[in-house]
Amino acid sequence: MRTVLYFAYGSNMLTTRLQARCPSARPAGVAFAQDHRLTFWKKGRDGSGKGHLTASPGAAQPGVLFTITVDDLIALDGFEGAGRGYRRADDFAIRLKDTNEIAQAATYIATDLDKTLQPYDWYLALILAGAREHAFDEKIVRDLSATACREDPDQTRASRHEALSLLRRQDH
Repeated sequence: MRTVLYFAYGSNMLTTRLQARCPSARPAGVAFAQDHRLTFWKKGRDGSGKGHLTASPGAAQPGVLFTITVDDLIALDGFEGAGRGYRRADDFAIRLKDTNEIAQAATYIATDLDKTLQPYDWYLALILAGAREHAFDEKIVRDLSATACREDPDQTRASRHEALSLLRRQDH
């Protein structure tokens, strides 16, 4: 089956999270979105801020490059809300950390933005777990850790429980 490169910069950086959505996903290394930075301005269906790559000249947002099958990428469209707040960019330019090569990968760009949003604590924890799993620079992890977030007011939310379960598995 044909595979494509997918650039994850948010909660999908955590391999177990992405593999729960896309079983074919395999990490291929760390990469950077040149002239972009991570914000949480994408309006999530749950009312919180989700990851968004914002244009920011001179910045280089790290993320994780994965190979996934085309079928899994199509399935990921549903999880990411392609057409409902995100659009999939199939030719997004990234720079590979190990070789500095420029490559093209699929990623998701937010289309429904609200600069006042904050991520839920569990969503930010998924991103931090992914950054640690893939050995991001400690300064990047510290900066992410300093991101303002809020507690999810719905303690029964299914996505919250899924995230906490993944995080517990990651800790063991």
